[in-house]
Amino acid sequence: MADPRSYIIESLDTGLRLMRLFLTHDTLSVTDAARELEVARSTAHRVLSTLESRGFATRDTSGRGYSAGPELVALGRPAGYGPGIRARLQVVLDAAAAATGETISTAALIGDQVIITDGRESPHPVRAVLETGRAHPAHATSAGKVLLAQLTTEQVCALYPEEHLPGAAGHAPVARDALLSELAGIRTLGRADSAGEWVPGMSAVAVPLAGSSWRDRLALMASMPADRGGEPELARHAVELRRAAGLLPPSSS
Repeated sequence: MADPRSYIIESLDTGLRLMRLFLTHDTLSVTDAARELEVARSTAHRVLSTLESRGFATRDTSGRGYSAGPELVALGRPAGYGPGIRARLQVVLDAAAAATGETISTAALIGDQVIITDGRESPHPVRAVLETGRAHPAHATSAGKVLLAQLTTEQVCALYPEEHLPGAAGHAPVARDALLSELAGIRTLGRADSAGEWVPGMSAVAVPLAGSSWRDRLALMASMPADRGGEPELARHAVELRRAAGLLPPSSS
């Protein structure tokens, strides 16, 4: 039987190995990639440029570093679906639901969509419905905006290459510049609010929950009818969400 290694396409193998580096590096320079792969800088530069052209890598404004692009992010398994993290999240969800009395969700970012991964539904007769597994445009939800705010400006622009944002509805931002400005404020405030941006008559607030990179970040969100979701209530719920997020047990790995 022929040695399987004899069928390897060297350039493709280099590209695949470079994509794997983005699992352990948030950013890579050409020098970093060349050193890690033990290839010439010219080779690393060509491979990174190829990945960039196909959306698997994004170059920062300095031109010296690359991050995972939208195509690579979209291929990743959503954070929050593994049995380990789901078990660890139960105490967080229970605490947040008890403290706020509203519908609580965890959410992960996949491309320009936010996916609801788990949650607790409010006991109120009039409440937000828990939509586990449902996808929404990230720029139109508080959880999505909190997660987008943790990306670089270059990564956000790669997800939204046009100035007009797709699928804009309600009071959601319709322009990329407006979204970037809002994300800057979210980074400072540490929370994101939503008032009828995707579902008219509904409000929500979200805070970062877990994860230090695009691979494993989650948001914790409380959703409620607008008559229970004014600015004072959202600010109060954000405090409770942060307190609940602090209860997340450390990973055993």
